[in-house]
Order: sequence, then structure tokens, then C-alpha cells
Amino acid sequence: MKFFVDTAEVDEIAELNDLGMCDGVTTNPSLILKSGRDILEVTKEIAGMVDGPVSAEVVALKAEDMIAEGRKLAKIAENIAVKVPMTWDGLKACGVLAAEGTMVNVTLCFSANQALLAAKVGATFISPFIGRLDDINIDGLDLIDDIRTIYDNYGYDTQILAASIRSVNHAKDCALIGADVMTAPPEVIKKMANHVLTDKGLDAFMKDWAKTGQKIL
Repeated sequence: MKFFVDTAEVDEIAELNDLGMCDGVTTNPSLILKSGRDILEVTKEIAGMVDGPVSAEVVALKAEDMIAEGRKLAKIAENIAVKVPMTWDGLKACGVLAAEGTMVNVTLCFSANQALLAAKVGATFISPFIGRLDDINIDGLDLIDDIRTIYDNYGYDTQILAASIRSVNHAKDCALIGADVMTAPPEVIKKMANHVLTDKGLDAFMKDWAKTGQKIL
């Protein structure tokens, strides 16, 4: 499973990228606001840091305006994926941009039917939001499973980009189901390395090592 980093903070991206933990980046208007940066400037910087796709989101609501914004964003770098909302206008924009050879990430997906429509118009990625479904007592992982089944049934190339990842269990379960990509905040990716028994075992090793009185360096 590929890891996309869900942030517009370049220092956090650089750290994970250096470790080989960053296969791409996703941004959105909320993350741009949090960074305090100009959208075009920070997107260009991020796209120059990583080899994989960098999702940059349109803010228009009408298809023709989304297309115009998408074309401008796509000119920033070759690895830009234009992010459009899962609306009828978003689908229209996706179809046009995809036909022009632009990577398109259809976001705010909350149903398998929406994911099917996105695949039909040529989306590169579909972004189902797990955590937001969990917030309203619907199991977001069931949606990932449903989309995986539908895409496999018909051989769609659209990649499932599991989004709104809130926990390390979300990450694990998405990998088990077969999501192509997960996008998560840096802190969630880092927490995947943690386990109480690892900490306990390391503590015991260090105490025993101290008793030997030895040094390696």
C-alpha cells in the first residue's frame, strides 16, 4: 500500500520522504489555511520535493470553473493530481481533465455508487472518507471493502485512496482490505511504529546492557 502524507507542512513531508514513507502528498483548502502559505507557492514546493502525486484541490463549484482551475493547478508540476469534489459538476470536470491526461483525485466520497461513477469518468484516485463516516456511526471500512469489490469485478484502474484516516487501526485495516493508497497525517504514520511490547522489551534490554558495563562506541 502506498502512503500519501496528508499535510501542507513541508518539514513534515521532508522527514517522511527521506525515510521512504512518502509516496505522494494530499492537500486541501483546510490544510493550506493551516500552513499559512499561498496555495500555488506551497504546492510547487511540495511537488518539487516528492516524486509521487501531489493532490491540489480546486475551490470552484461549477464544472467549467473547476476545469479552468484544474488546468492552472496542473501546470505547477507534472506530478500534480487535481482534486475535485464528488459532485455532478466534479464528475464533469474529472472527465475533461482526465481526457487531457491530467491525474484527477475525486474527493469527499461517501458511497460505493459515487466511487463507481468516478471510475466511469476516468478518475485516477477515489478518496473515500473513513473517519467522517465513523463519526456518524457508519463503518467507513465497509465502504473501502465495497469499492474494492466493485473495482475488482470490472477491472477499473481507479486507485482507492483511503482518506480521513484517524488511527493506526484504520491504516492496518485498509491494507488488509486492499486499498491502493492511504493518506494520513504525519502523526498517524509515525504512530504505526509504536507498540507497548516493543517499548517494554527495549527497556529490559537497556537495563541488562547497563549491567554489563560495556560500550560499543
